[in-house]
Amino acid sequence: MRHAVARARQGRRVCAGWCEARAPGVIDAAGHECCLAGALSKLLSRTRCVSARPPTGDWAQDGARQHSREVREEEEVDDGAEVLCDLPFGLAYGNKVLLRKTKLKLLRGHKYGLLGQNDSGKTSLLRALADYKIDGFPTADICRTVFVATDIKTELADLTVLDYMYEDELLKGCGASKEDMAKLLESMGFREGAPANTTQKVGTLSGGWRMKLALSRAMLLKADILLLDEPTNHLDAYNVKWVETYLQGLDNVTAIMVSHDSGLLTRVCNNIIEIKDMKLNYFSGNLEKFVELNPEAKCYFELSEKGKIEFCFPKPGALPGINSKGKAILKMTNITFTYPGAKKAQLNNVSIQVSLSSRVACVGENGAGKSTMIKLLTGELEPDKGSGDVWKHPNCRVGYIAQHAFHHIENHLDETANDYIRWRYANGGDREAVVKITSIATADDIKKMEAKFECPFKQDDDSIVKRKVTVERLTEKRRDNKKDRSVEYEVTFKEMSGNHWVERDLLCKNGWEKMLKNLDEKIALRATQFARPLTKENMQKHLADVGLSAEFSTHLRMKSLSGGQKVKVVLAAALWTQPHVLILDEPTNYLDRESLGALARAIRLFEGGVVMITHNSQFCDNLCPVVWHLQNNTLDVKGDAEWMAEAAREKIVVDVVNEADMVDRFGNTVELVKKKKYTKKELKQKKMRRLKRLKETGEDYDSDEDDF
Repeated sequence: MRHAVARARQGRRVCAGWCEARAPGVIDAAGHECCLAGALSKLLSRTRCVSARPPTGDWAQDGARQHSREVREEEEVDDGAEVLCDLPFGLAYGNKVLLRKTKLKLLRGHKYGLLGQNDSGKTSLLRALADYKIDGFPTADICRTVFVATDIKTELADLTVLDYMYEDELLKGCGASKEDMAKLLESMGFREGAPANTTQKVGTLSGGWRMKLALSRAMLLKADILLLDEPTNHLDAYNVKWVETYLQGLDNVTAIMVSHDSGLLTRVCNNIIEIKDMKLNYFSGNLEKFVELNPEAKCYFELSEKGKIEFCFPKPGALPGINSKGKAILKMTNITFTYPGAKKAQLNNVSIQVSLSSRVACVGENGAGKSTMIKLLTGELEPDKGSGDVWKHPNCRVGYIAQHAFHHIENHLDETANDYIRWRYANGGDREAVVKITSIATADDIKKMEAKFECPFKQDDDSIVKRKVTVERLTEKRRDNKKDRSVEYEVTFKEMSGNHWVERDLLCKNGWEKMLKNLDEKIALRATQFARPLTKENMQKHLADVGLSAEFSTHLRMKSLSGGQKVKVVLAAALWTQPHVLILDEPTNYLDRESLGALARAIRLFEGGVVMITHNSQFCDNLCPVVWHLQNNTLDVKGDAEWMAEAAREKIVVDVVNEADMVDRFGNTVELVKKKKYTKKELKQKKMRRLKRLKETGEDYDSDEDDF
């Protein structure tokens, strides 16, 4: 195209110059025709001479590269299907143009796979179709589009499955009765004795059952076009097969799907739409045929060892008493758990442990209890009484990204990612932290906390006196008693003045265990604030470390971000606390292959433990030598014994803090004052001077010896 334009410009210059030379001034029609014919003949002969020479050097290479980047679009094949829409359109989000002067053509019964890089506008296009915001697109009474969404709003999570359907305004508007809904749900598998039924709370459904619920809604709405954004997210192999079979059987319904599951797009789709250079390019055939025509499209589905973007996870701090990466910092032993009202236990005698070297994949069918086990490990759920113990190192920080993690940011979509994370951690704690049932004091705990108990007090002559006291409050201070190898907490007593140190075991026996767990988490979180103050500049750099540039993290509201970018925001929020253990429930959802490759490389280099729940076998097989396989309510731990033994022997190396990375809340670099290390002789001399000064002046302080 560029060469054609250049030749046209050259032609105009040649014609103008030739005519001016031959017949300056005014030229009549015959003279103009004669001049033009002569000029064109010279230009064409020159062009033939140039084109006869083969391209060489850099020009040839540039031309080849340009040709390889060109999209090969197939000619349309008319199979007689009804045309639902065929119109020119453009699409923008705010002031950002996503699609320009392109064509939207959809045929009834066709299954379209929508491809494109992150931020190219895939989800925005689906939303625009669902909301009928494209000029010229048929109205709902002519062509009904339904966005198949599996997210459950927090305020509706306690409704039963049937009531959740009945509360849908669109379903009420189309005249669907409650009996119709119950009958359809039963046909989709929601029945007594199944893993899900119509009386179950919708918030407890696994990913597979949420997809079935969303498709049931679409069926009742009698959709002409189904819009699916990552339909196999959270689904195991069985449910992926179910979705594929369901979509293949929709002969009279058109489906447009965005997915990073290459198998789904190969087995279900008969058309591919690629977003490239702000255009929709159409191809007949499935993904396999599309990749044959466009080999460079493999980048959408392959994990790369090197990429354009890199993720960098923060280093976790040292843990007292943990000298090797194989030592457990989080574990549970012989845990059994039964959901309220359930006749059968969800988990039986489960024992697991996590260390700084852990790279664990948790696998199993939908509904097997993977997320339940993780919630028990993190304290969101409490095991059955008498079943076993859950333990976490007091200083251990855990970053947890739940399966449906977007609910964290749904109430903050009008804020930037930078503002949201700074708000979340502004008070020294995590405002989005789930209220853990293991941190809520029961009536029995409160009764014990208010009762008096015997507490030992050390006297000046080293003797021990026991007194009956009542704890008034915790002062939020903790220390390690190295002599007795115990942990002590500072408290105040109602019967005594001043602050006193009490051993953890004694406080736990008297009902304070859950309060101490809360305090441990506060202290662990507080430790990270000294290394990285909560400033706009620090947060911008932190978000850039997970692939979100300042344009999207600091200058764009989160409602304008794509699904992949929102995942990066949630990941950055979990990593801000510099966790020792990172737990990821379906981390691959919504991320393109470029970002997935960056995530995999960052996990390999991360110096903390990682536990992930994922159905993406390609992702976890490359990263996780240990597998927790949940089946029939029990856990089977599989792993590479040699790797596990080597990890257990690996020592922890504590890095010195880089002063260049220390920034205060005003954005100024903080200079650390390093204390001088003294020899035994120098320490003895300082002690003698101190005693002499105390004897002569009565003062035991010298500003010149602040570092003593």
